[in-house]
Amino acid sequence: MKEHQTTSKNKHTMIINKLILSCMFFIFLLYLILRTNSPSFNLKNLPIHSSTSSTCNKIPPSLAEALFHYAATNITPQQKHDEISMTFRVLEKKSPCNFLIFGLGFDSLMWSSFNHNGRTIFIEEDKDWIEKITKEVPTKIEAYHYTYETKLDQATELLNIGRREDSCKIVGDPRNSKCPLALKNLPKQVYEIEWDVIMVDAPTGSSFDQPGRMNVIYTAGLLARNKENGETDVFVHDCKRYAEDKFSRSFLCEEYIREEVRYLRHFTIPSYRSGLIKSFCP
Repeated sequence: MKEHQTTSKNKHTMIINKLILSCMFFIFLLYLILRTNSPSFNLKNLPIHSSTSSTCNKIPPSLAEALFHYAATNITPQQKHDEISMTFRVLEKKSPCNFLIFGLGFDSLMWSSFNHNGRTIFIEEDKDWIEKITKEVPTKIEAYHYTYETKLDQATELLNIGRREDSCKIVGDPRNSKCPLALKNLPKQVYEIEWDVIMVDAPTGSSFDQPGRMNVIYTAGLLARNKENGETDVFVHDCKRYAEDKFSRSFLCEEYIREEVRYLRHFTIPSYRSGLIKSFCP
């Protein structure tokens, strides 16, 4: 995520993006409040008129702080509003849920807020960046540091290994995998939690001396398949770059692509734990 930050932006574009983000927050807050007070509430059935309630429904403090934070700063999210909307629609249905994000950025508070009352964890490669972001946001963010050992110039070699080795087609806990692509020493929370949504927007991968996202994409697919039951929505950002495109199509599988907007690709991956699905990709 960090590699997407820019120091100067068109002022008009920044204002428009902030307005869009603020509107999304307000819609989400309204939905959250109504859903909390009425479990059967559905946005499609929103009444035009409503009677005065005897109770005062307050915006949850963490969401109010997040909204104020973005309204009061000149920060623009790294992803475009239509990319954000794609993930937002999934979180709207699934939250509160378990949301794993590879990458930490100025939009991290937004993602945590969209998953209000759920658990959102960030994995970031830069310790200084973690310190900077966590100091600047008004609410606590759960972020962990991880050092990647690959380089982007290994992408083609790793892609061939992943396609060739039988060990890379076996579904299970990544820590027990013999596939060279599996990340085995991520923070323990990554392996102990069943993830409903995973976003891959890190590590950095715009130049050959950076880690690249090859292993993260493969591991995200393994975590999704090894989930006890249900589907996992996996989002891969910068999907038009070589590594992100090739690895997501090969190991998250083209058949599981649900949608693609700009540079964000959405996969829906089923659980393989029942044993009914035999092939790594359909």
